Amino acid sequence: MGLVSVFLDILRKPTIGGVVSELLMFVAPLWVAVIVGVLVGWAWKPKWANLGREMSIDCSGSKDSSPPSKESSSMGFGSISNLNFVKFQLPSCISWTSDDGVQKDCFSLPPTLDSNCSSSRIEKEKTGLVTDEDLENLCKLVEEKDGGPDWIHMMERSTPTMYYQAWRRDLPIGPTQYRSQTVFDDATPEMVREFFWDDEFRAKSRWDEMLLNAATLEECPTAGTMVVHWVRKFPFFCSDREYIIGRRIWESGRVYYCVTKGVPYPSVPRKSKPRRVELYYSSWCIRAVESRKGDGQLTACEVLLFHHENMGIPWEIAKLGVQLGMWGTVKRIDPGLRAYQKERASGVPLSHCALMAQINTKVSADYLKSLESNANDSSELKTHTSSEKQLGKNIPKLLVVGGAIAVACILDRGLLTKAVIFGVARRFAKFGRRL
Repeated sequence: MGLVSVFLDILRKPTIGGVVSELLMFVAPLWVAVIVGVLVGWAWKPKWANLGREMSIDCSGSKDSSPPSKESSSMGFGSISNLNFVKFQLPSCISWTSDDGVQKDCFSLPPTLDSNCSSSRIEKEKTGLVTDEDLENLCKLVEEKDGGPDWIHMMERSTPTMYYQAWRRDLPIGPTQYRSQTVFDDATPEMVREFFWDDEFRAKSRWDEMLLNAATLEECPTAGTMVVHWVRKFPFFCSDREYIIGRRIWESGRVYYCVTKGVPYPSVPRKSKPRRVELYYSSWCIRAVESRKGDGQLTACEVLLFHHENMGIPWEIAKLGVQLGMWGTVKRIDPGLRAYQKERASGVPLSHCALMAQINTKVSADYLKSLESNANDSSELKTHTSSEKQLGKNIPKLLVVGGAIAVACILDRGLLTKAVIFGVARRFAKFGRRL
């Protein structure tokens, strides 16, 4: 009855403006309370809340770690320095700083463990984690012939020595995909390739602030394939995340196709903490381009990055974090690259990870063209959303979420209850869009 009396008092205001202002003042705290309740309830949810999802991940681990297709690729850089939330990365990482610093840098396994890589069976096992199918998928993304939705432009920024722009797109299933183009002046493709592969420098220089721990699990010096284990720092309301990443580089006339993705690795069992990220894809194409000076010289380096991952954070919140913090993270990359160039010029020996970046699988231009022709064939199968499907949007998402807020406020049963109600409403709104 107290709420009803307050509401009636508001409606008795003499002017419409007074009623609107009072309603806004009345509703705003409720919105804040619900948002805080959702965040805290999600962060402190019991372990059984994730049991069914984790079991499904266990049953389909190899599927989740395969390269993203039209159905499963769900993506370049992740960040939220302002919200300290989702660090959107440049190639092959998302990063934040930890107070206690990096615990471990990239290291190689003893040479005796890799001596058996000449064995065809073991070599096939190692290179099979990242295959030519991954190269084909990356080529389709580069040429924008993967059959996915159109990219939506997000931002365009520049510094005196770097140019950057980014796009995103949402698939019916899976996290948001990101695509970015970064052009570094006065940099070679080889230098940039080794810069992004060098986990040791990444940790030492802190240009990638999120990395807590990086270790090489196995490698093959024949194909250059590596399997690395990363642990990354997340905010206080999230546990840290671990990644088992397979990575490999293909070269075609100084154009480098670098693939990194989550791979299954049974010898490193999953733990409750840090929480393992199964769905991870971060790949890029590095090539020389003309300088922004307009002198016709190929003295600049372009990086096209494609990234997506499921970190166990609600996708809408992750998308907001990326949008707010992307540029704050990306602009740290250029100073890191310039420091790397100076260190290399001083004669410092290459790290083991950087040496592995020089082992590439060479492919011909004709082979890449054949992949593009395959992409053209597959693009003809792209389907468009029917008008009947659009009828599902007649259920306004705002109406559903607003109703959930009212129910959450009336049923004062704690933060977890409100989080569950809000989550159900969100899923119902998505269901309405799919009708």
